[in-house]
Amino acid sequence: MPTESTATLTLMWEAKAAPGQGSALLDWARAQELSPAPFRREHFTAPGERVLVITWWEGGGDDHNAAVPELPPPPPELIARPVHRWRFTRV
Repeated sequence: MPTESTATLTLMWEAKAAPGQGSALLDWARAQELSPAPFRREHFTAPGERVLVITWWEGGGDDHNAAVPELPPPPPELIARPVHRWRFTRV
């Protein structure tokens, strides 16, 4: 785990499931491996059959374009619209 002086890049991935596909989308997201793995990864659900995955990466910090692995787009039958992605820096 990074120290307080280490820059941390956080990625948020959010997808809206196709009707009735929320559980399948969550299962799909959980099964995706990232290499290398982030030092922290969490999965969330939200109203409207939304699935969120948040990953924390050591060393990306202020470089929002740092090369870190991201989840790919899910199979089209699982989603209602394209995935949204955001990058954040801890302040």
